[in-house]
Amino acid sequence: MQRVGDLLRQEISEIMCRRMKDPRLGFLTVTSVEVSPDLRYAKVFISSPGTEEELASGLKVLAGASGFIRSELFKRVTLRFIPELSFRPDRSIAHGIRISKVLKDLREKDGGGTLESQ
Repeated sequence: MQRVGDLLRQEISEIMCRRMKDPRLGFLTVTSVEVSPDLRYAKVFISSPGTEEELASGLKVLAGASGFIRSELFKRVTLRFIPELSFRPDRSIAHGIRISKVLKDLREKDGGGTLESQ
């Protein structure tokens, strides 16, 4: 399932970059694809360096284009079934940045030293 997810991630990224010309997609990135055990469903996680509104808009475009993306996948990959795609936001990058900022702020409050638990 992991290999199929990686293959789908690569192909969906390629389709978004080369075949879809919608400017509302902006700089969306396919971060991962989780495939169900029966390979009939796939969650496609999308991240964006832009705002939440831009991400939401891009997800709507992708949801509307899921039939087109599936038909392109059918032409590109050899699978028994092309899974139904659902597009989800991936906020892990933003979450990591937020955690780094909090840690940096804590270090600065600590006087530049290391954080030690008491």
